[in-house]
Amino acid sequence: MSEKSFVKDYMTKSVISVTPETPTDTIIKIMKKSNHNSYPVVDENGILVGMVTAFDLILTDWVYYVKDLMSTDLIVANEEMSIDDASRVMFRKGVSRLPVVNKEGFLKGIITNTDMVRSHIERTTPNKVEYFKSTLQQLYNIKPKIKHEKVRTSDLRPTQDRVYADELEGRIYELERGLAEPVVVVKTGNRWMLVDGHHRAIAAKQIGEKEIDAYVIDLGKDIRLGLENTADELGVKTFNDVNIIDDAQHPLIAITESIQKNKGKND
Repeated sequence: MSEKSFVKDYMTKSVISVTPETPTDTIIKIMKKSNHNSYPVVDENGILVGMVTAFDLILTDWVYYVKDLMSTDLIVANEEMSIDDASRVMFRKGVSRLPVVNKEGFLKGIITNTDMVRSHIERTTPNKVEYFKSTLQQLYNIKPKIKHEKVRTSDLRPTQDRVYADELEGRIYELERGLAEPVVVVKTGNRWMLVDGHHRAIAAKQIGEKEIDAYVIDLGKDIRLGLENTADELGVKTFNDVNIIDDAQHPLIAITESIQKNKGKND
């Protein structure tokens, strides 16, 4: 039910880039003029081959060209990657920005922590809840009500079979500081189906929270939802049945060296 946002929707597209042959004194002038401290390095075709930063200048003995300064083993994001997944990788890897490429490795932009914050601010959970409520209303010819209340985590039944360990860390951080948005729950009969917010709910359980803030869509009657059938098929009845995946590697995350190797094979 969530409205997925993608890296391409929030990345900065107008990016200052340099080439491996850019002189070191030129990159210093660019840094002073632009007030940025890192720049993507692209080859003559626009393929991303590295990054050069102010730290590279400070930590390296004087050299004459960017190619002798730049880092080449980079984590980069594909423009089609979801904002949530990009946030997860950045949090796990402890980086504040990711160069963005297309599937051929061409530089398309930069996504930063500021862009991530902007994307989350623009999300409107109440609108998502209202949309889901309307969908249920049309499907089952009912008039469900929305309540904003605390729900016991022990009452919730999950409807997905996996979450990511690093995103759980982020949700724990948010919960401990009162920053987490409410989960979305459907109450059907005396059952509480968790629709959106599995990472938040599991994080709450992990830190001993017995209740969690929630938008509850109360159907007013007992209706067996398709979500329940899906959960049954997945073998998910409690949070103990949800797998926690400890893997930050996403299909649309790549290492620049890998891009270059693949490019060489295809040339």
